[in-house]
Order: sequence, then structure tokens, then C-alpha cells
Amino acid sequence: MAMFAYEGRTASGEARKGEIEAPDQEAARQRLRAMQIQPSSVRPKGGLGDIQINIKTPNFLKPKVTTKDLVIFTRQFATMIDSGLPLVQCLDIQSKQAPNPTFREELSVIKEQVESGSTFADALKKFPGTFDDLYRNMVAAGEVGGILDTILSRLAAYLEKNDKLRRQIKGAMAYPLGVSVVASLVTALLLLKVVPTFEEMFSEMGAALPGPTLFVMGLSRWLKANILFVIAGIILVIVAFRQTYKTERGKVIIDGIFLKLPVFGDLLRKTAVARFTRTLGTMIASGVPILEALDICGRTAGNKIIENAIGSVRDSISEGRTIAEPLSETGVFPEMVCQMIGVGEATGALDVMLGKIADFYEDEVDQAVEALTSIMEPMIMVIMGIIIGGLVISMYMPIFSMASNIGA
Repeated sequence: MAMFAYEGRTASGEARKGEIEAPDQEAARQRLRAMQIQPSSVRPKGGLGDIQINIKTPNFLKPKVTTKDLVIFTRQFATMIDSGLPLVQCLDIQSKQAPNPTFREELSVIKEQVESGSTFADALKKFPGTFDDLYRNMVAAGEVGGILDTILSRLAAYLEKNDKLRRQIKGAMAYPLGVSVVASLVTALLLLKVVPTFEEMFSEMGAALPGPTLFVMGLSRWLKANILFVIAGIILVIVAFRQTYKTERGKVIIDGIFLKLPVFGDLLRKTAVARFTRTLGTMIASGVPILEALDICGRTAGNKIIENAIGSVRDSISEGRTIAEPLSETGVFPEMVCQMIGVGEATGALDVMLGKIADFYEDEVDQAVEALTSIMEPMIMVIMGIIIGGLVISMYMPIFSMASNIGA
């Protein structure tokens, strides 16, 4: 926060001047207007006369607002609102005690916006990277319905469960990927550094070499001669993948392939179902219109195939159909999910049914991740053992052969 010296006039034409605290010059002007003062001059007030040096941290150096920051804020904010504290006072407290400096700055600006007459939901729009569409729409529904504390509690619970789901998937993907990278690096190191040493030793002996040894030595020579092309090829594949995934058609093709993978595909599908039902159930329970809720669910699905399926369901509902029938027609969601949603619609307890489906599939994801880890760990170890062990044995085969000949 900075101090600004101002001059202006009230609505009655009376001249006023003084100092005001605000994050920036524009925020200071907005605060003055909220105080019924039309500013004619607003300038920084610093220690060196009226000059204040304000060095801003570049955006790329600022710490990002994490899900944990958002969950803590949302839970504390819900408690304060429930206790009867005014909205602006809650924001003021949060803007001073948030541990993340970036989040403190954002909350300070949001407080200024609310003080100037904006709704809380509209003020959140200034920071879409922190407060996404789902968050803003639920806050808007809470403000309209007068249940902001309840909505914020639901939001905090939703964010915690969604973050847990995301971390589970990242963990399941990271383990085999990390082990595969390590195995590849170890193999490359053996081929580039260890095998050439053995090759020099065998050439000095002039002994006949077995086939596996000749193959490994040839592979080593090829890798040394083409190492730059191999690295360039890997980089090109990664860049091509990223560029392809940025296109609509590329997302559809790649996400479709992911969903058809033997083990990972089932895990990704269960995760998508859990996220969709949890998000939709939370938003419906909070009073967000169904079409708007489905639109947000589609954009937060994380898979283009799922997103397109939800989009087609939204279009069908806008034409007067129910959710369950078009959801079943997409062929993306399990039949059990569609039937349970149909029951929820028929009984008028759709949000409750969606919550039960989300709980079930979150448990399914837990079990799938555990099963995947238990399957992948020994499988990767066996593969690494075959590759690295094969390289080592092929290099020692001539030595064993020579030792047996000497013994004979």
C-alpha cells in the first residue's frame, strides 16, 4: 500500500485535500469517488518530498497463487462471513494476513473494488488466473441467494477434493515417466562411456567376440556417431507434440488416444467422471443455472473428448431434453453414471446423486492409482533389469569365454 496526496471537491462544491492510502493511483481515485470526492489531483506521497520510488516486482518473479492458498482463504473467508463480519472487513483482514505476497496484492485490489461499489463476484474477475469461472459463478450465486458463507464452504471442499484428484493423477503419471527417463539415461551412459572401454580392451586381445557383444558394441558406435541427431529428434518430437496439442483437431486425436490406452485410459476416464460429477453437483447445489454449469464443466474437463461430449449434452438440454439421455448417447460416460443421473433428475435430487457418483469414482481413482503403481513398479524394474543387465552380461561374455578357455 502507498500514500497519495489528493485535491478535489465534494458533491456540494467544497474543496478538499489530504492523504489517502491505496495500492495504486487508480485505486486511490476510486476510493475518493466512493467517499463522494471528485479528485482533481492524485499524486504519490513519499519520503523525498512528493516523490515516491515504487519498484514493482516483475510478474514472472512473483510467486503463483496455489490451490492451498485459495483453499485456506476460502475456508477462513466463509468462517468470517458466517460470523457476521462485513465483506470489506473480511477482505481487509485476508489481504493483510495472506502468506503469499501475490495473493495479498490481489486481495487488496479486490477489497478496493468492493469498496468502490462492485460486487464480490465482479471484483474477482480482475484475476481470472486465481479465481476461475467456477469460483466466480458460485460466488455470484451465493451473493444473489444470500448464502455466501455456505457457498464458500462448498467451494473450499470442492477445491480440496479436486486438488487431491489432480495430485493423484500426476503422481500416477510421474512415477513411470521418471523411472523410464532414469533408465534411458543410465543405458545411454553405459553405451557412451562403459562399452567403448570394453571395446578397446577386446580389440587389443584380438579374441573372437560373441554375437550379443558385437551387437552392443555396434549400438554404442552408432549412438556416439548420432547422439546429436538423437537429442534433436527427441526435442522435435516433444515440440511437435506440444504444437499439435494446441490445435483443436490435435487435442481431439491425442486425448482420444489417451482414453484408449490399456491402463491409463481407464484411470483418465474415471478421473474425468469424478471431476465432472463433483463440479456439476457443487454448482447445481449452489444455484448456478444448469446450462452455465455444464459450460464450465466442459471447460474444466481436462480432456477434449469429454469436453465435446459435455458440450453436446448442453446443446441437447437447451433444446428441452434431460441430462441422462444425451449423456448416454455420447458413449463417453459409463452407463451406470447415466442411469444414476436419470434417477437424480426424476427424484429432484440431482445434486445429491452427482455427489454420490463423485464419491464413488474418487474411490475408484484411489484404487486404480494403487493398482497402477503396484503393477508398474515391478514391471519397470524387470524392464530395467533386462536392458541394463543385458548390456552388462553381453560385455562380460567374452571375458567368461576367455576364462573358461584358460581353465581348459
